[in-house]
Amino acid sequence: MPSVFSNVQYFPNLSEKLQFNSAPPTVRIIHSGHACNVEEERHTERVYTIREGETLELTCLVTGHPRPQIRWTKTAGSVSDRFQDSSVFNETLHIAKIQRTQGGRYYCKAENGLGSPAIKSIRVDVYYLDDPVVTVHQSIGEAKEQFYYERTVFLRCVANSNPPVRYSWHRGREVLTQGSDKGVEIYEPFFTQGETKILKLKNLRPQDYANYSCIASVRNVCGIPDRSVIFRLTNKTASPSIKLLVEDPIVVNPGQTVSLVCITTGGEPPPMLTWVSSNDSLPQRSVMKGGTLTLPAITSDEAGVYSCVASNNVGNPAKKSTTIVVRALKKGRFWITPDPYHNDDHIQIGREVKISCQVEATPPEELTFSWLKNGRALRSSERMVITQTDPDISPGTTNLDIIDLKFTDFGTYTCVAALKGGGIPEISIDVNISSTTVPPNLTVPRGKSPLVAREGDTVELECLVSGKPKPIILWSRADKEAPMPDGSMQMESYDGVLRIVNVSREMTGSYRCQTSQYNGFNVKPREAIVELIVQYPPTVEPVFMEMRQGLGRPVVMTCRVLRAHPSRVLRFEWLLSNRLLHAGAFDAQRDETEYTIRSLNRDGWGEYTCNVINEAGAGKCTFQVTGKAYPPEFYYDTYNPLWQNRPRVYGFKLQWTQMNPNAVDRIVAYRLGIRQMGLQRWWEQEIPVDGTINKGELMTHNLTELIKPESYEVRLTPITRFGEGDSAIRIVTYSGKREFHCSFEEEPICMFTQDKNDDFDWTRHSAATRDTKYTPNTGPSGDRSGSRQGFYMYIETSRPRKEGDQARLISPFFNVAPKNPYGITNPPAYCFGFFYHMYGKHIGTLNAFLKQKGQTASEGLVWSLSGNQGDRWKQAKVSIHPTSSFQVVLQGIRGPGIEGDIAIDDITLEEGECRDPPPNKYSSLDLIHVIYSGGIISKSRSDLDISLTCHK
Repeated sequence: MPSVFSNVQYFPNLSEKLQFNSAPPTVRIIHSGHACNVEEERHTERVYTIREGETLELTCLVTGHPRPQIRWTKTAGSVSDRFQDSSVFNETLHIAKIQRTQGGRYYCKAENGLGSPAIKSIRVDVYYLDDPVVTVHQSIGEAKEQFYYERTVFLRCVANSNPPVRYSWHRGREVLTQGSDKGVEIYEPFFTQGETKILKLKNLRPQDYANYSCIASVRNVCGIPDRSVIFRLTNKTASPSIKLLVEDPIVVNPGQTVSLVCITTGGEPPPMLTWVSSNDSLPQRSVMKGGTLTLPAITSDEAGVYSCVASNNVGNPAKKSTTIVVRALKKGRFWITPDPYHNDDHIQIGREVKISCQVEATPPEELTFSWLKNGRALRSSERMVITQTDPDISPGTTNLDIIDLKFTDFGTYTCVAALKGGGIPEISIDVNISSTTVPPNLTVPRGKSPLVAREGDTVELECLVSGKPKPIILWSRADKEAPMPDGSMQMESYDGVLRIVNVSREMTGSYRCQTSQYNGFNVKPREAIVELIVQYPPTVEPVFMEMRQGLGRPVVMTCRVLRAHPSRVLRFEWLLSNRLLHAGAFDAQRDETEYTIRSLNRDGWGEYTCNVINEAGAGKCTFQVTGKAYPPEFYYDTYNPLWQNRPRVYGFKLQWTQMNPNAVDRIVAYRLGIRQMGLQRWWEQEIPVDGTINKGELMTHNLTELIKPESYEVRLTPITRFGEGDSAIRIVTYSGKREFHCSFEEEPICMFTQDKNDDFDWTRHSAATRDTKYTPNTGPSGDRSGSRQGFYMYIETSRPRKEGDQARLISPFFNVAPKNPYGITNPPAYCFGFFYHMYGKHIGTLNAFLKQKGQTASEGLVWSLSGNQGDRWKQAKVSIHPTSSFQVVLQGIRGPGIEGDIAIDDITLEEGECRDPPPNKYSSLDLIHVIYSGGIISKSRSDLDISLTCHK
């Protein structure tokens, strides 16, 4: 590979330029993609218009050093709208096939830690036009389902659109307008202005039965064509009517296939049939064909109300519904109630006892119960009373009351629940009544409360339940209203044990175990409390910290304890690469421990660990002490960093500053690596550095012999006594067309400077803050984009300025190809452009000059204009042909009075000839300046051809 390096240009005296080299961010949004219009004039904001389905592409151009971080955000759109994660932090926001919900205001935010973040926005307006829909209504007789003669009919046309739609009506080939037919009235309802247009046919006549066309138009904006719909009105036009060929309700067993049939019984045009469900959406496996909806292998979850809806845009849609009930039996439970007339929870001979049985049944009216004793059918009698509880009080519940309990009544009682139609498995519940049937009791085993565990363990909270039958145990938090580990407020346990996996510190507290009335005695619940204490090792900070320091300097490391349980910390230890440095008991009066290196030597670099230890474990602070230099920060705002001195190669001015150069030992050199994009091999060179680098000093290195049009990856690594520091990488991209743009939005005004030898200065201002008290009828009302908040440069011609005073604004230097000892036969061309505002009866003159470096000749005038040009911004473009590095100078000359403010904005410099210079129109009153372009005279077929440019 040919050499791509040249000697470094280092400026040790640039420390005073810190403010320049470390610059807060600036932002400018440019647009590409498929925009159909970008309004930047007559608006206080920029509006980017795009057609739905096209590609939105916005690029955020930033300046600032260090390089600002970019983030895109959006407002004023759909809350659920999210653009791609890959676009959020890129300079370019790319949204393919944009939808209407993605319109709104897009913000580009850039920040680099200096000053306030820079934010710019642009409003994206998505244009679209849907097919129009015509709906038909009549003023009376809707119930008759027919449009008879001498009825008034309303045809309403609606189309969703942006921008607002414009409607027109046709009857056959006849265009209908208000007043064109006495029997026709066209109007917009007051409450829907612009949203629809209604065609009213008063007292229908035979000629009114025809084809009506509604044409919706957005006037071809964004190339969106008109859309239309045709409705045929006849004497048979009628709203829809339907009939369901099914029962209501439909009761089926799980697994059956259900078919719902809906037919139309009227309506012209023929109605469209759809099915909807009360469950928000139809089952995934459902099949709809015509008016028939088929639900294969139906489940309980698919039960609900299903509705057939018919619509033909005439009158109101017709709707009929049916309910599908899926038969089911579930959740069988029982409870035993001792004699309520005695204050005793035990079952005793001679007293009453009640057994209750409950299930959930669908449909509830089909539920039947039967009772067995020891497997034999049991019928209701005077001593064995079988009842069913009122469904409004306790649905699906049956009771067996045993009056005057005898020894012979002991045994197993079975409650059997079934549905009348069959096909659903029965539920049987066995309840044993004997001398051992006793109410429950709860206790906590010895040593199980308080229960001490370590964070991350699996613990079992235990309550011993006695009694027969054993009830379900309910667990809940006793100390506060908080959910259980599974997220519910209450957990069930059949063995009295609550098992918690991966216990956390937040689970410390009191837990209540309580008997449930289900599957046990219907008595006052028994309960007990279990205390859980979760220990965890100390939480410390910092978990990790990198500390960069030079040799011979002190290093202080502090490890702080935030929380721990038990809070009594036992000890601490400091280690360097697992070698113990210091250990001891933790001071209870302090929440931190400290380790100091008085003078760092080479052996002191490495990873330091501080372990703070209690009974539950250790918390660890880690400090990486290193002499690595911080990475350099590339300077991206270099003006004209790229130059071309030969046809096949180009050069690039690489500039950077050093992040925190004094944090470590002096940087003695940089290792520069470069490789062509797509290739693996790196070419490296070491760049020596003399002296000490100060913060903010700008260094420059020229890369030469870069091959057109390839891009290169550049890696820059600082080197100290420690060795290599952190690298920084950037991409150098060849741009065949170099551009410069300045809109004066930021205070540095793009490196423009005021001429020290002129009479007064140009002023940066915005219309929102400019005081026009003494200068009426002159100056712009906004910047070039129409924004009152935007900035521009202008000359203030009020007193003490006098006629002929000059203000000169000088651009930074722009590079061209280095001087060729053999001369340049074809100097490069550049298009210099800017917007100007010259409004007022005392307007003087605005001149543009080309100033070339190294030339003794005076500046060359390239553009000039005088006099009042009206209250609007206009653009000027002129081709220039410099032979060396150059500047452009804008000179404003004060006219005969105070109403002579001249403003400029949006200055551009592009490589190549101006392709579309603004048109010039002359009148006998116009002042015409004829100048030769760029001061360059070239020979052609004629003896001497001078390029002349005529400007208004």
